Amino acid sequence: MRVVLASTFVPFVDGGAGFIVDWLEQMLVRHGHEVETLRIPFDSHYPELLDQMLALRLLDVSGHGERLIAIRTPSYLLRHPAKVLWFIHHHRGAYDMWGTPYQDIPDTPPGRRIREAIVSADNLAFSEARAVFANSGVVRDRLRRFNGVDAEVLYPPLIDPGRYRAAAYGDYALYVSRLAAHKRQHLAIEAMRHTRTAVRLIVAGAPENEDYLRRLETLVEKLGVRDRVEIRAGWMPEREKMELFSNCLAAIYAPFDEDSYGYPSLEAHHSGKAVITTSDAGGTLELVRDGDNGFVTDPSPRSIAAALDRLYRDRALARRMGEAGVQRMEELGISWDRVLARLLA
Repeated sequence: MRVVLASTFVPFVDGGAGFIVDWLEQMLVRHGHEVETLRIPFDSHYPELLDQMLALRLLDVSGHGERLIAIRTPSYLLRHPAKVLWFIHHHRGAYDMWGTPYQDIPDTPPGRRIREAIVSADNLAFSEARAVFANSGVVRDRLRRFNGVDAEVLYPPLIDPGRYRAAAYGDYALYVSRLAAHKRQHLAIEAMRHTRTAVRLIVAGAPENEDYLRRLETLVEKLGVRDRVEIRAGWMPEREKMELFSNCLAAIYAPFDEDSYGYPSLEAHHSGKAVITTSDAGGTLELVRDGDNGFVTDPSPRSIAAALDRLYRDRALARRMGEAGVQRMEELGISWDRVLARLLA
């Protein structure tokens, strides 16, 4: 099949939204399909949103390919008679984050008009789609709540999970993710003040901005945990990341109301490691079951610390939870065969 794959991106910012496009492209080609990928630069700063959305709407790719698969908002405004959405999130400031500290559109008459226009444009695009898939149950529920759309959950896999392995259950917990306030690496660092064992913490990822990186570095100094907390700020080579996962005690992934389980959670499980997350982490809770393949704690440093200490004291438990993670991924049907079958049906 000839497939047009479309998504927006923020230049020079890497993350899961980019991986899902790159990996889907690779898998489509690997399975014999012809793919043309449109990577469209997009600035989500609200004053420029509507002009950019209009520009996308004016792009007509209806005469190209037998299928359009659109991913990141608002790439689905492109026109095509066989349009399918693998929807990973709304412009959340106009939806579930409206009225929260994370709201990025002002609650003013102009701001409300921008919000209404975003919702109206999204509803139009959804009505044109042959099928809408969501990357998690959390996103499926948002689509139903805000747009009246019934989407099928289609979990994104890693590109090559066989490269990950379990080598040892060492003395450090690992938090790999973009360094950003809503990823809440600060919770993991704060937890180290309350641990009662010699467990260490490695926080690794590219900073979203220098302010949050400075906040984390200042926190390490303020809490007096410099001897047990290491921050590796920057984009990590795959081999280095795999080595860290293969030898860690467990992984931490505790974002606020995440859209999906997050690739670091899958990387941990494919490395045979448990995942510590929090009760308000969003899509991560679809993967992690408390006491089975990890711990779901209160979003407090003391609760995270208690989970770390328990795994540090009981390496056999850490191993059993990590092994249960592989079974959990199988239960959820996380595979490229399923992804391609549904997107191309």
